[in-house]
Amino acid sequence: MVEAADFRFDAYQAGEYGDQCIVHGDCRDVLPKIGDKSIGMIMTDPPYGHNNNNGDLIANREKVFGGGQNVGKARPIDNDGIEAENLFDFLVSETPRLLERGGCCCCCCCGGGPDPMFARWALKLDHLLDFKQMVVWDKGPMGMGHHYRRSYETVLVAVKRGGPCKWYDNSKRIENIIRPGDYGIAKIIPQADDHPTVKPVELFQHFIRLHSQPLEIILDPFMGSGTGLVACKNLGRRGIGIETSMEHCLHAEQRLAQEVLGL
Repeated sequence: MVEAADFRFDAYQAGEYGDQCIVHGDCRDVLPKIGDKSIGMIMTDPPYGHNNNNGDLIANREKVFGGGQNVGKARPIDNDGIEAENLFDFLVSETPRLLERGGCCCCCCCGGGPDPMFARWALKLDHLLDFKQMVVWDKGPMGMGHHYRRSYETVLVAVKRGGPCKWYDNSKRIENIIRPGDYGIAKIIPQADDHPTVKPVELFQHFIRLHSQPLEIILDPFMGSGTGLVACKNLGRRGIGIETSMEHCLHAEQRLAQEVLGL
């Protein structure tokens, strides 16, 4: 693990966890240190700006109406308040400089209302990149909430302008919806020692396979507990993960040390 103040992209090399680099710091401090056109792909799950505590209200509804699968106390995430929108804006502003020709930015996002974040973020991506697709991840029943229960999330995909989208699937069977069980992707109900919004490794692997090749550098500016780096390790990509929480950085180190490469 390196600190944001010590990170030098030109000195980045294979480390203790293979070709994966954990940077403890704020992406606003780290991204300017990364060279132009040096990143093959960005795959990330930014904070949504919901404070991760609207779950308290939802949990109370679940206790009353029943059917809840996860009614535990919500846990805050760094920079997950109103500042989350500024963080996303900063990422979008840096993305055209960082990506190689045809490189993609794949960004997890919520779906539905009452805040149409997926629509707002899609427009922001399309302002500086070419917005390609909103992929719906159907997590399967039954989601949180009361009216129109939350059973899906989205992944927004945008491409650096000036070249064809890097695409490495020849099956012609990739849809813009991921149904329950597709590609081995399954809904995760976070446990007490998990990151509160942890995503399946298989979800990250799906997009990394589509938009990158082995040894390319994949960037995750909002690393959390290291799901993106585990996916990179499994697929033979080099990864840079940036995270403000030391606790989550240490968790990512443990996961990389324990994870076994898939056959």
